[in-house]
Amino acid sequence: MTLLRRSLLAALILPALAHANANVDAPAPTFSATTADGKTVNLADYKGKTVVLEWTNHDCPYVRKHYGSGNMQSQQKAATAQGVVWLQVISSAPGQQGFVDGAAAQKLNAERGAAPTATLLDPKGELGKLYGAQTTPHMYVIKADGTLAYKGGIDSIATPNKDDIAKAEPYVTEALAAVAAGRKVEKASTRPYGCSVKYAS
Repeated sequence: MTLLRRSLLAALILPALAHANANVDAPAPTFSATTADGKTVNLADYKGKTVVLEWTNHDCPYVRKHYGSGNMQSQQKAATAQGVVWLQVISSAPGQQGFVDGAAAQKLNAERGAAPTATLLDPKGELGKLYGAQTTPHMYVIKADGTLAYKGGIDSIATPNKDDIAKAEPYVTEALAAVAAGRKVEKASTRPYGCSVKYAS
């Protein structure tokens, strides 16, 4: 693909993401998706529960930072132990970095000791674009009443270096604590960082 064509595609895609309708303090966009084990889930299935959406791409260095260190798994386990629904989302298109089928997604999670409630397969990028997901990871927290409480980065230090995790402000952990306590999330919208989501070109 030529540089000009890439620029034109970016010009088309980025405004669409910018106008996605996932806005803090507004109802989170509803969706239906297929899980890695072939089930169909809807956001409405989780009404009454806090939901985390985690965009992921196992080949991305920023994702490897959080899985290689065990940080993502520990956050998943801590959240789900408190009754939170944690949904991984894979929006990589076929032929793009990070694309996997359901069996491969399940195998990756088993190998890494990952503990999401479910993994959603989004090869057409429909769910990713609905939420305006830009990076892997890109994180969202939805309150039990269905409103979006947080969107942005997993933490405050935008590097692929595992050593930076301990020094970073843990945005998602803080957002979940605020939601559990019935408080407004102080930093409800932060800059996501990571690899770009590998939508179909």
